[in-house]
Amino acid sequence: MNQRILELATRETRPLSERLKPRIAVEEKFARLGHTYRHGRLHRAFENYLARPLLKLALQGAGLYGRGMENALRPVVRELRLCFPNLPAGFDGFRILQISDLHIDGTDGLAEALCCVLSTIEADVCVLTGDYRFEDHGSCEEAYPLMRMIVSSIIAKHGIYGILGNHDPAEIAFFLEGTGVRMLVNESAEIRCQANASLALVGVDDPFDYRCHDLPLALESVPGNAFKILLAHAPELYAEAAESGIDLYLSGHTHAGQIRFPLIGSIHNNSNCPRAYAFGHWTHAGMQGYTTAGAGCSSLPVRFNCPPEVVLIELRKSESGL
Repeated sequence: MNQRILELATRETRPLSERLKPRIAVEEKFARLGHTYRHGRLHRAFENYLARPLLKLALQGAGLYGRGMENALRPVVRELRLCFPNLPAGFDGFRILQISDLHIDGTDGLAEALCCVLSTIEADVCVLTGDYRFEDHGSCEEAYPLMRMIVSSIIAKHGIYGILGNHDPAEIAFFLEGTGVRMLVNESAEIRCQANASLALVGVDDPFDYRCHDLPLALESVPGNAFKILLAHAPELYAEAAESGIDLYLSGHTHAGQIRFPLIGSIHNNSNCPRAYAFGHWTHAGMQGYTTAGAGCSSLPVRFNCPPEVVLIELRKSESGL
């Protein structure tokens, strides 16, 4: 990319505890209810005592469980080159590393496998798009040392930015900021080049379950002419994002199904969006998006026809886009 020096623009911001107040209020409500908005007691009981055990038993009976576990420990680097006519020239060649859905304490050996991969990648900026622990309830303590390993392995010239997912309590944001990750909670961060052009990273809170996202608030201080990259845990905000002038939408959450079948792909995309937006590169009303299959596993530590991935996106300036 252009070798002109890029600088992170400094802005005054409220303390993280202030920014997380809406999220903490929802967590307190969940604690009183004994469940989340989408994952009630029956859903959790079904998942823990019926769905997971039956799927595991079926895979073991078919002799596939061990292979699925091996697949889950073979992360790949998905490389993309995305073209935009409105990308400022100073950001031509800018490289974004996206890591999502680690669920890092749910798959033994995953942290070590990912660290080996991440240590070979050099990016301009890294974005973490949520779901750092395996369960969506209980303690986070087992995830913390593994996440510290992951963060320390990331090579990103201009820093690491993160958002929260539907498995993440507010306390994870405090932990990650303590490791050097800048958490975006319905707010933005600006990256500016010497030519005074800017790129805005816009991060919203989880729109899937906690429903604390506020895109207008996140965009409040973003210059109108900035190139805008939205970080949202799930792809569900695609219509609102396009209407708000987002140029690139980065999300995860769906795991691309985690188990994909030949020809038909995944059976369930676990998100309120068109099927085409649940995995891979997509476009909507002139906005480009990428929904990653994620690096970790949900429910069971297995993958089939759907390798765990980290995504390296190179931004290029073009006359026509796409």
